[in-house]
Amino acid sequence: MAKPVVALTSATKPVEGMMRVRLNQAYVEAVRAAGLVPLVLPPLAEAELAGVVEAVHGIVLTGGEDVDPAEFGAARHPRTQEPHRERDRCELALVRIAHEKRMPTLAICRGMQVVNVAFGGTLIQDIESERPSAMKHDRSSERAMRVHDVRIAPESKLARAIGDSDIVVNSSHHQAVDRVPAELRVTAHAPDGIIEGAEWAGDDWWLLAVQWHPEELVSDGRKWDRGLFHEFAAAVDRERSRLASAGR
Repeated sequence: MAKPVVALTSATKPVEGMMRVRLNQAYVEAVRAAGLVPLVLPPLAEAELAGVVEAVHGIVLTGGEDVDPAEFGAARHPRTQEPHRERDRCELALVRIAHEKRMPTLAICRGMQVVNVAFGGTLIQDIESERPSAMKHDRSSERAMRVHDVRIAPESKLARAIGDSDIVVNSSHHQAVDRVPAELRVTAHAPDGIIEGAEWAGDDWWLLAVQWHPEELVSDGRKWDRGLFHEFAAAVDRERSRLASAGR
């Protein structure tokens, strides 16, 4: 039987005078190592997304640009990046379709922020200026290093996937989840209180979201981040079996 296919969201960016679809290779390799086939998804119009969801068995919402604050009713902070509106609209719509279809979804960094906004939550636009007592979270030059602790709720789906409740992660973000909608359950925090993990509050949809970049750490000697991708793969495989039994 062919391996399950999962869609990985991506950005577009001008490179050498041409607009190109862009995604860090680490996402592709982490998904492949978990036994899944990655399908890179560029920002598409909402009308095109239903067909994408019909063609895959899972979704990975990847990291990238700041989410447009207009999407959560806020004015733009001076340190907020210029938004990629096509990507924002695509991914917000994709989250809602994934929920409707109960498509297993793994949300990473920006992906967790997109999920939060999709269900009515808000974001801290710049941790350093809005939460001055917080530690430094924008440590992009150390993406392959574990730089701060994260405490995970022991009974959460995230803890079961990671296999532990006290871990150390990398950190490459200046924004973070702020107000969380009732549909989501916060499952992990950094020592300064910044939210590092969330999941769907009910049992009817497999959704896990993390603020760090597990795709950069799967080759590490510790199993935490590999466990997250393997748990996602298990959820994807269950979804494929369900669809097969339904004749799809």
